[in-house]
Amino acid sequence: MFPITCRPCNGYLLALAAGALMPLALAPFNLWPLALLSTALFYHGLKTLPARLAFRQGWCYGFGSFGAGTSWVYVSIRDFGDAPLPLALALTVGFCAGLALLFAVHAYLWTRYFRRDQAPVADALAFAALWLAMEVLRSVLLGGFPWLLLGYSQLDGPLAALAPLGGVWLISTALALTAALLASARAWHRRPRQALAAVALLVAPWATGLLANGYAWTRPAGPALKIAAVQGNVAQQLKRDPAYARSTLDHYRQLTAPHGDADLVVWPENAIALLREDVGPPLRAMDEAFKGRHQALITGIPVSQADGHGGQRFYNSLMVIGAGTGTYFKQKLVPFGEYVPLQQYLRAVMGLFDLPMSNFSPGPPRQPPLLAKGITVAPLICYEGVFPQLSAEQASHGQLIVTVSNDTWFGRSIGPAQHLQIARMRALESGRWMVRATNSGITVLVDPLGHVQARLASFQSGVLRGDVVPMTGSPPYLRWRLWPLGSGCALVLAWAAVLGRSSRRRHRHAVMLQ
Repeated sequence: MFPITCRPCNGYLLALAAGALMPLALAPFNLWPLALLSTALFYHGLKTLPARLAFRQGWCYGFGSFGAGTSWVYVSIRDFGDAPLPLALALTVGFCAGLALLFAVHAYLWTRYFRRDQAPVADALAFAALWLAMEVLRSVLLGGFPWLLLGYSQLDGPLAALAPLGGVWLISTALALTAALLASARAWHRRPRQALAAVALLVAPWATGLLANGYAWTRPAGPALKIAAVQGNVAQQLKRDPAYARSTLDHYRQLTAPHGDADLVVWPENAIALLREDVGPPLRAMDEAFKGRHQALITGIPVSQADGHGGQRFYNSLMVIGAGTGTYFKQKLVPFGEYVPLQQYLRAVMGLFDLPMSNFSPGPPRQPPLLAKGITVAPLICYEGVFPQLSAEQASHGQLIVTVSNDTWFGRSIGPAQHLQIARMRALESGRWMVRATNSGITVLVDPLGHVQARLASFQSGVLRGDVVPMTGSPPYLRWRLWPLGSGCALVLAWAAVLGRSSRRRHRHAVMLQ
């Protein structure tokens, strides 16, 4: 399909450019066909390479993808982390270079152990299965960074309806398989059996996506709730200044005051920037006021607790005030933002650059859902929403998803749009309404099909009003998670590895006989 022959250096440049294409398939650009083109170019470039060169070319593809798609990391480090320019550049480049190694490993493993020149369909299946394995690895390795997953490109595309069946993982796998089959079309279209299998594999996911489009996997669990999601638009520099913490609390209270008819009010991440233990009287007064109006408030607030060893642990938390109960401690923390990995080695070094670091502890797994106005609420705090497995676990125990964030760290980069797209996928996967409240945007109400029903403009104070419906029932992805797809891909890789080993043995035997 792609009659391109390149010297190694040109191949690396092509891989770099192909990787840089992939983020254009995601928000805010949403040119979803580029996801297929980017992946097909990556696959085609590996077809004739030895494993050693494939590793390098895979790294180039990954560096192009993360370099173009996570440029907002520089904004967070430089503009809001107050890092010197050389350090900000070095950390950003190092971050992208490290993540690119996963694509390098993908390319190496596929060319070394799974590729067979005379079996294009088997090669494509193994490539797609390995793509899934690398995306899953990206979500767990060193705490995880499951950003720029290929499947997010289909949120408004033909494969979106696969999300309730197998999550974003299934969409990523279907796209990788489609791209690989198209890129190898010249190898299979002259072989009847290969062509028949390839066409069946090409048609199946796209036909399923079209047939399942709009299908309701969940149903209402009660009447609609009136929502007031508050966007304070507090400058990041002020949020970090304790002198402004009280005035910030007053700001949110003033924004909320005219909305006494709302059933549920949601304030964003760390809207109350003071420790819960330091604002006892104001919280008790607010609790009484909200109970008197039969309202529930869910707000972000840091919490401290004794660690049992004479010290204190600090948690990034959500708590319910008024007509509800519960406190949720954030489980997935942002590396170098909420905690320092290997801090016994790195914190002293990072301190040389005067980077503002937090010292939060992760909350325990399997925390109970929040309860607000008699509705079970699945909470997600900022970064947690990018983890498909954690999000599915939370959503399976709630009738409504509430996610809060402070995307001010991204500035006016493409980061907030990407983060919103990821959040919308969580609503689609679970078949639940989502209330998303952020400090500076993008504050939205999302329906169970992942469509934004209401939103506030970024970088302005305001209150988003609308109705959401608590939902019950579980789509297949919430019931079975990654197990069916993961097991199938593991079997594909085992089968392809055995075939590849037999093929290499026959090739060596033929060479010896010559």
